[in-house]
Amino acid sequence: MVPAYNEASRLPLTLPKMAQFCEDHGSVEILIVDDGSKDSTAAVVQEFASQHPFARLLQNPSNRGKGYSVRHGMREAKGDWILSTDADLSSPLEEVNKLICAAEKEKAAAAIGSRALDRSLVGVHQAAMREASGRVFNMVMRTATGLPFRDTQCGFKLFRNDAARVIFPRQRLDGFGFDVEDLLIAHIHGFKVVEVPVRWDNVEGTKVSALTGARAFWDLLVVRWHQLRGRYR
Repeated sequence: MVPAYNEASRLPLTLPKMAQFCEDHGSVEILIVDDGSKDSTAAVVQEFASQHPFARLLQNPSNRGKGYSVRHGMREAKGDWILSTDADLSSPLEEVNKLICAAEKEKAAAAIGSRALDRSLVGVHQAAMREASGRVFNMVMRTATGLPFRDTQCGFKLFRNDAARVIFPRQRLDGFGFDVEDLLIAHIHGFKVVEVPVRWDNVEGTKVSALTGARAFWDLLVVRWHQLRGRYR
């Protein structure tokens, strides 16, 4: 499942890689969630889906945010395991094998990719300021929620379908703070989540602005407020 906003120039490069992965593994579907893109993202995906029956386009009613897109895709996915990954494939799809193995070994309902557990796996780094901001965010996140994870914002996450059916209908945030919210909901409902180091390369063209990053800190307070009011039960 791939959330996409104005990715018409990137998807022609990454969709063939997704198709090859599906053909190699079988019984895999590709869901691309178009978040009200202003470019030809939807047309690119429709053309791809016309040639690959395992691919499907989902469209949000308007530009609602990455959190909304991930929730939309997770609720529509049909597989036993659902992988959420970014359109730029900053983590290669083959890394999902690490997530599956870790989840099965630990009997976990979800496995999340992490750039923080083994930074030697990061081939191309973000700008120093963004990496520093990410570390501060993680420290604040752990203090606010009590969650133990070192990297909640990596876009490479795997959920067991039955867990997704519990977690994502309860998600309230549409913006970039949704990752923390989903992991907190999983914790509240007793789903085990494992954090797994994965290969990752920063790809230019990020949709995360300074304002968006600042909003993620505010979202932590919103998540904590919802938790205290019992809204994730």
